[in-house]
Amino acid sequence: MPIAIIVHGGAGTIAPERIEGARKGCKEASAIGWNVLQSGGTALAAVEAAVRSLEDNPLYDAGTGSYLSLDGKIEMDAGMMEGHTLQVGSIAGVELIKNPISLARQVLESPHVLLVGKGAQQFAQERGIPLCELKDLLTEDQHERWKAARKALDEGKLQEGEKHGTVGAVAIDSQGHLAAATSTGGIFNKYPGRVGDSPLVGCGYYADEDAAVSCTGYGEDFIRLLIAKRASDFVAGGMNAQEAAEAAIKVLGARASGTGGLIMVDHRGNIGFAHNTPNMSRASMQEGMQEPTVAS
Repeated sequence: MPIAIIVHGGAGTIAPERIEGARKGCKEASAIGWNVLQSGGTALAAVEAAVRSLEDNPLYDAGTGSYLSLDGKIEMDAGMMEGHTLQVGSIAGVELIKNPISLARQVLESPHVLLVGKGAQQFAQERGIPLCELKDLLTEDQHERWKAARKALDEGKLQEGEKHGTVGAVAIDSQGHLAAATSTGGIFNKYPGRVGDSPLVGCGYYADEDAAVSCTGYGEDFIRLLIAKRASDFVAGGMNAQEAAEAAIKVLGARASGTGGLIMVDHRGNIGFAHNTPNMSRASMQEGMQEPTVAS
């Protein structure tokens, strides 16, 4: 079975000075996941490794570099799914966890499906995942942005939350098994406790025997329309990954005002991506390639 992986670093508008960094980070993450697949590792292990790399990169809104919420905290969401077993693990509103996707992996390997807030944090400690400090996640750039937003709020100049910045990966391994993973710090200056699509199965990520999907964008509309599951269903109906990705984003544009994108891989090893935003940083590797294909 041909192996393949594609990762994304969020859809939206990327500032010109950040484009090269976003491309480089995706390239590195896809290569890390590819090495797992090439060594015989599972799709699940590959997407976890790739997303951990993106979480550790301060350029992305996941793990280190996550946006602050309205009250100055960092609340993160993540989810992952293994297609052939339909095992799911997700966490929401969790604080002080360096790599939320690895906590989601631990949930997937437990009797649970979704853990939130303090309960997710307690579960992390029970599973040997140490808590970090806020300074380990907070970048100077994000702190300055939050302070500017607070000043604007105090002056009566409300700012709309930024909608894009989620990271994710999807892969197929040599056994033909599919997996998907998504991680985010949420929207900028979000209301405390707000949860988007990223930790919700079928919304921000999904994997079954047909396809694996990871989404990024305005989470509320991805939830309303179950975009990740729709994309997989399009593959089940006969489309390849690229056709299905385009069809799912077409539904998003026709049925809602939100914007975003997705990446996917189907059961034949085809990759697909689509977005209705100016940019979506991404990188992919397939059989026969010497290095990742990168785009933004």
